[in-house]
Amino acid sequence: MGESLMFVLAIDTATDAVVTGVARLDGDPTAAPAVLAERVVRDGRRHAEVLTSVIREVLDEAEVARTDLDAVVVGCGPGPFTGLRVGMATGAGFADALGLPAYGVCSLDAIAPDGSGSVLVVTDARRREIYWARYVDGQRVRGPEVTAPADVVAELDDIVIDLVVGSPAHAELFGRPVGPATVPSVAGLVAAVAGDVRSVAAPEPLVPLYLRRPDAKEPKKRRPVEVRR
Repeated sequence: MGESLMFVLAIDTATDAVVTGVARLDGDPTAAPAVLAERVVRDGRRHAEVLTSVIREVLDEAEVARTDLDAVVVGCGPGPFTGLRVGMATGAGFADALGLPAYGVCSLDAIAPDGSGSVLVVTDARRREIYWARYVDGQRVRGPEVTAPADVVAELDDIVIDLVVGSPAHAELFGRPVGPATVPSVAGLVAAVAGDVRSVAAPEPLVPLYLRRPDAKEPKKRRPVEVRR
Protein backbone atom coordinates (compact mmCIF):
# COMPACT_ATOMS: atom_id res chain seq x y z
CA MET A 1 0.00 0.00 0.00
CA GLY A 2 1.50 3.30 -1.13
CA GLU A 3 2.53 5.88 1.38
CA SER A 4 0.31 8.49 -0.30
CA LEU A 5 -2.81 6.41 0.27
CA MET A 6 -4.89 6.75 3.41
CA PHE A 7 -7.65 4.40 4.56
CA VAL A 8 -10.62 5.59 6.57
CA LEU A 9 -13.35 3.74 8.44
CA ALA A 10 -16.68 5.63 8.38
CA ILE A 11 -19.59 5.04 10.79
CA ASP A 12 -23.00 6.67 11.12
CA THR A 13 -26.02 5.65 13.21
CA ALA A 14 -27.87 8.98 13.30
CA THR A 15 -30.82 7.68 11.25
CA ASP A 16 -32.74 4.39 11.29
CA ALA A 17 -29.89 2.90 9.24
CA VAL A 18 -26.46 1.69 10.28
CA VAL A 19 -24.04 3.08 7.68
CA THR A 20 -20.49 1.73 7.70
CA GLY A 21 -17.72 1.53 5.14
CA VAL A 22 -14.10 1.95 4.18
CA ALA A 23 -12.84 4.68 1.86
CA ARG A 24 -9.44 5.44 0.37
CA LEU A 25 -7.92 8.90 0.02
CA ASP A 26 -5.00 9.55 -2.30
CA GLY A 27 -2.53 12.41 -2.36
CA ASP A 28 -4.64 14.61 -4.64
CA PRO A 29 -6.51 17.08 -2.40
CA THR A 30 -9.16 17.60 -5.09
CA ALA A 31 -9.94 13.90 -5.52
CA ALA A 32 -13.10 12.45 -4.04
CA PRO A 33 -12.84 9.53 -1.63
CA ALA A 34 -12.84 6.11 -3.29
CA VAL A 35 -15.34 3.90 -1.47
CA LEU A 36 -13.93 0.37 -1.18
CA ALA A 37 -16.82 -1.14 0.77
CA GLU A 38 -20.11 0.12 2.16
CA ARG A 39 -23.04 -1.35 4.09
CA VAL A 40 -26.40 0.25 4.82
CA VAL A 41 -28.47 -1.83 7.24
CA ARG A 42 -31.92 -0.42 7.91
CA ASP A 43 -32.90 -1.58 11.36
CA GLY A 44 -33.28 1.28 13.80
CA ARG A 45 -33.75 -0.99 16.80
CA ARG A 46 -30.61 -3.07 16.38
CA HIS A 47 -27.82 -0.52 15.91
CA ALA A 48 -25.69 -2.00 18.69
CA GLU A 49 -26.17 -5.59 17.52
CA VAL A 50 -25.46 -4.87 13.87
CA LEU A 51 -22.60 -2.38 13.94
CA THR A 52 -19.66 -4.49 15.12
CA SER A 53 -20.29 -7.31 12.65
CA VAL A 54 -20.80 -4.84 9.80
CA ILE A 55 -17.47 -3.14 10.55
CA ARG A 56 -15.77 -6.51 10.24
CA GLU A 57 -17.56 -7.18 6.94
CA VAL A 58 -16.53 -3.92 5.28
CA LEU A 59 -12.90 -4.26 6.38
CA ASP A 60 -12.80 -7.78 4.92
CA GLU A 61 -14.47 -6.69 1.68
CA ALA A 62 -12.11 -3.73 1.29
CA GLU A 63 -9.14 -5.99 2.10
CA VAL A 64 -7.98 -3.42 4.63
CA ALA A 65 -6.65 -4.58 7.98
CA ARG A 66 -7.36 -2.61 11.11
CA THR A 67 -3.67 -1.75 11.30
CA ASP A 68 -3.87 -0.24 7.78
CA LEU A 69 -6.45 2.36 8.84
CA ASP A 70 -5.35 5.98 9.19
CA ALA A 71 -8.49 7.51 10.70
CA VAL A 72 -12.07 6.96 11.80
CA VAL A 73 -14.92 9.28 10.76
CA VAL A 74 -18.10 9.31 12.80
CA GLY A 75 -21.49 10.87 12.09
CA CYS A 76 -22.42 13.04 15.10
CA GLY A 77 -26.05 13.59 14.22
CA PRO A 78 -28.40 15.19 14.72
CA GLY A 79 -30.18 12.00 15.62
CA PRO A 80 -32.17 10.23 18.31
CA PHE A 81 -30.22 9.76 21.53
CA THR A 82 -29.99 5.96 21.74
CA GLY A 83 -29.05 5.19 18.14
CA LEU A 84 -26.64 8.08 17.79
CA ARG A 85 -24.61 7.25 20.86
CA VAL A 86 -24.09 3.65 19.65
CA GLY A 87 -22.19 4.79 16.57
CA MET A 88 -20.26 7.51 18.35
CA ALA A 89 -19.20 5.28 21.24
CA THR A 90 -18.18 2.50 18.86
CA GLY A 91 -16.23 4.84 16.59
CA ALA A 92 -14.48 6.55 19.48
CA GLY A 93 -13.62 3.22 21.12
CA PHE A 94 -12.34 1.76 17.85
CA ALA A 95 -10.13 4.79 17.21
CA ASP A 96 -8.81 4.82 20.77
CA ALA A 97 -7.93 1.12 20.67
CA LEU A 98 -5.92 1.57 17.46
CA GLY A 99 -4.44 4.96 18.33
CA LEU A 100 -6.22 6.67 15.43
CA PRO A 101 -7.74 10.15 15.16
CA ALA A 102 -11.56 10.20 15.21
CA TYR A 103 -13.20 12.99 13.23
CA GLY A 104 -16.81 14.02 13.79
CA VAL A 105 -19.14 15.02 10.95
CA CYS A 106 -22.64 16.49 10.94
CA SER A 107 -24.65 13.58 9.54
CA LEU A 108 -26.83 15.89 7.42
CA ASP A 109 -23.68 17.09 5.63
CA ALA A 110 -23.08 13.49 4.57
CA ILE A 111 -26.52 13.27 2.94
CA ALA A 112 -26.32 16.53 0.98
CA PRO A 113 -25.05 15.90 -2.56
CA ASP A 114 -22.03 17.69 -3.96
CA GLY A 115 -22.54 20.38 -6.57
CA SER A 116 -24.20 23.71 -7.06
CA GLY A 117 -27.67 24.87 -6.20
CA SER A 118 -29.83 25.04 -3.11
CA VAL A 119 -30.43 21.76 -1.26
CA LEU A 120 -32.54 20.93 1.78
CA VAL A 121 -31.75 17.86 3.90
CA VAL A 122 -34.43 16.48 6.22
CA THR A 123 -34.42 13.41 8.49
CA ASP A 124 -36.95 11.96 10.89
CA ALA A 125 -36.51 13.32 14.42
CA ARG A 126 -39.58 11.48 15.74
CA ARG A 127 -42.03 13.25 18.06
CA ARG A 128 -43.58 14.67 14.86
CA GLU A 129 -40.47 16.72 14.15
CA ILE A 130 -37.63 16.72 11.62
CA TYR A 131 -33.94 17.49 11.71
CA TRP A 132 -33.03 19.76 8.83
CA ALA A 133 -30.33 21.91 7.26
CA ARG A 134 -30.06 23.96 4.08
CA TYR A 135 -27.08 24.07 1.71
CA VAL A 136 -26.06 26.42 -1.09
CA ASP A 137 -23.36 25.28 -3.52
CA GLY A 138 -22.32 22.54 -1.14
CA GLN A 139 -21.98 24.76 1.93
CA ARG A 140 -24.34 24.57 4.91
CA VAL A 141 -26.02 27.96 5.36
CA ARG A 142 -28.68 27.03 7.93
CA GLY A 143 -29.01 24.37 10.58
CA PRO A 144 -28.94 21.77 11.81
CA GLU A 145 -32.22 22.40 13.61
CA VAL A 146 -35.14 20.35 14.91
CA THR A 147 -38.61 21.65 14.05
CA ALA A 148 -42.13 20.53 13.24
CA PRO A 149 -42.36 19.80 9.48
CA ALA A 150 -45.23 22.24 8.87
CA ASP A 151 -43.21 25.06 10.42
CA VAL A 152 -40.21 24.36 8.17
CA VAL A 153 -42.44 24.16 5.09
CA ALA A 154 -43.94 27.54 5.94
CA GLU A 155 -40.60 29.16 6.74
CA LEU A 156 -38.98 28.01 3.49
CA ASP A 157 -41.98 28.67 1.26
CA ASP A 158 -40.34 31.67 -0.46
CA ILE A 159 -36.82 30.19 -0.48
CA VAL A 160 -35.42 28.75 -3.69
CA ILE A 161 -34.76 25.05 -3.12
CA ASP A 162 -33.63 22.95 -6.08
CA LEU A 163 -33.61 19.57 -4.35
CA VAL A 164 -34.78 17.94 -1.12
CA VAL A 165 -33.07 14.78 0.16
CA GLY A 166 -33.29 12.61 3.26
CA SER A 167 -36.40 11.04 4.74
CA PRO A 168 -38.66 10.41 1.69
CA ALA A 169 -41.93 10.88 3.58
CA HIS A 170 -40.82 14.29 4.87
CA ALA A 171 -39.00 15.40 1.70
CA GLU A 172 -42.24 15.15 -0.27
CA LEU A 173 -43.91 17.72 2.00
CA PHE A 174 -41.95 20.59 0.45
CA GLY A 175 -43.27 20.32 -3.10
CA ARG A 176 -39.79 20.43 -4.62
CA PRO A 177 -37.83 17.79 -6.56
CA VAL A 178 -36.78 14.93 -4.28
CA GLY A 179 -33.34 13.36 -4.68
CA PRO A 180 -32.39 9.71 -4.13
CA ALA A 181 -30.14 10.17 -1.07
CA THR A 182 -31.94 9.12 2.11
CA VAL A 183 -29.17 8.42 4.65
CA PRO A 184 -25.55 9.51 5.14
CA SER A 185 -23.08 7.91 2.73
CA VAL A 186 -19.54 6.75 3.35
CA ALA A 187 -18.34 9.06 0.58
CA GLY A 188 -20.16 12.00 2.16
CA LEU A 189 -18.85 11.30 5.65
CA VAL A 190 -15.23 11.04 4.53
CA ALA A 191 -15.42 13.93 2.06
CA ALA A 192 -16.60 16.26 4.83
CA VAL A 193 -13.27 15.93 6.67
CA ALA A 194 -10.96 14.75 3.88
CA GLY A 195 -8.74 17.81 4.20
CA ASP A 196 -8.22 17.24 7.91
CA VAL A 197 -7.56 13.53 7.42
CA ARG A 198 -5.00 14.16 4.68
CA SER A 199 -3.18 16.79 6.75
CA VAL A 200 -3.44 14.65 9.90
CA ALA A 201 -4.99 17.62 11.69
CA ALA A 202 -5.83 17.13 15.35
CA PRO A 203 -9.56 16.36 15.54
CA GLU A 204 -12.00 18.24 17.71
CA PRO A 205 -13.67 16.23 20.49
CA LEU A 206 -16.65 14.20 19.30
CA VAL A 207 -19.80 16.04 20.39
CA PRO A 208 -23.24 14.53 19.68
CA LEU A 209 -25.80 16.81 18.06
CA TYR A 210 -28.92 15.80 19.97
CA LEU A 211 -30.54 19.26 19.57
CA ARG A 212 -32.93 18.37 22.37
CA ARG A 213 -32.97 16.51 25.65
CA PRO A 214 -32.97 12.68 25.56
CA ASP A 215 -36.22 10.79 25.99
CA ALA A 216 -35.08 9.19 29.24
CA LYS A 217 -35.30 11.45 32.26
CA GLU A 218 -34.06 10.99 35.76
CA PRO A 219 -36.90 10.36 38.19
CA LYS A 220 -37.75 13.23 40.45
CA LYS A 221 -36.60 12.87 44.00
CA ARG A 222 -39.44 11.97 46.28
CA ARG A 223 -40.01 13.87 49.43
CA PRO A 224 -39.41 11.80 52.55
CA VAL A 225 -42.59 10.46 54.03
CA GLU A 226 -43.19 11.51 57.56
CA VAL A 227 -44.20 8.59 59.72
CA ARG A 228 -46.50 9.52 62.55
CA ARG A 229 -46.57 7.44 65.71
